[in-house]
Amino acid sequence: MIEQFGSHGPYWMCFLVLTIGLYGVLVKPNLVRKVIGLSIFQSAIILFFIIAAYKEGTGVPILNKEIGADAVDQYINPLPHTLMLTAIVVGVATVGVALALLIQIHRSYGTLNEDELRERMKK
Repeated sequence: MIEQFGSHGPYWMCFLVLTIGLYGVLVKPNLVRKVIGLSIFQSAIILFFIIAAYKEGTGVPILNKEIGADAVDQYINPLPHTLMLTAIVVGVATVGVALALLIQIHRSYGTLNEDELRERMKK
């Protein structure tokens, strides 16, 4: 049991970070904390894909004369890393837009508490 936990440690760490982010999104009433939780959640997903793409004993996908071009199993697949780089850029843009919206909400309603916003929007 402990060996299995130890060999999958990075995945458990991703699950822990994902749970922290999900907790921030679902439980916290402050909208800024929800955005931070969403960012943590996204980071856990990106970390999961990076860890899943890792292969022990392989190198970066740059042509190496010692390994050769035919030994495909000696290189790491660059596609997951490229896709996660794109996800990081999209995530930063999403957080930027969310924070801009939160600034406008705070200017309009004077609070970022979800419950107070619901009450003020009903009026």
